Amino acid sequence: MQNISVNQYLRDHIRTVPDWPAPGIQFRDITPLLQDAKVFRVLIDAFVHRYMSADRRPDVVAGLDARGFIIGAVVAYELNVGFVPIRKKGKLPFTTVEETYELEYGSATVELHTDAVKPGQRVLLIDDLIATGGTMMAGRRLLERQGAVVTEGAAIVDLPELGGSAKLRESGLSLFTLVDFAGH
Repeated sequence: MQNISVNQYLRDHIRTVPDWPAPGIQFRDITPLLQDAKVFRVLIDAFVHRYMSADRRPDVVAGLDARGFIIGAVVAYELNVGFVPIRKKGKLPFTTVEETYELEYGSATVELHTDAVKPGQRVLLIDDLIATGGTMMAGRRLLERQGAVVTEGAAIVDLPELGGSAKLRESGLSLFTLVDFAGH
């Protein structure tokens, strides 16, 4: 990695796809981070090292559908804690609670099994990217309605111009992101 930071190393491996899924959108594609074993290990280690210490260590990691599953499950494994999926509506087979949130055009709903977390459990909520913050906010509300304490929200990429990270911080959620695409 020569003398570049972990953040820059990861940023250098995120692909920007112009005009996808719509004209004017600069899509930040994290799949190259996953395709290369060394880059994937650097990514996971960046999260694991942050959450290894007793003051930051969660009891469980919750991952947001679907790319949050990839990162969250591996981080949970490395921390030797459980993993909880927060899924799009209609994908979980057991009794669920749901939370609907607004999108730019319409709304979406995420669900959590009613027995996924226990009251008082410390939860790290993880996703690949923070854009408007709606998905992470909905996941947090689901976990808190079940009595869990969301200690931090984490993501690989922050797109601060879309306002999500500011909105999440204003709500009182501590955030940790590795790559910031402000102004790009």
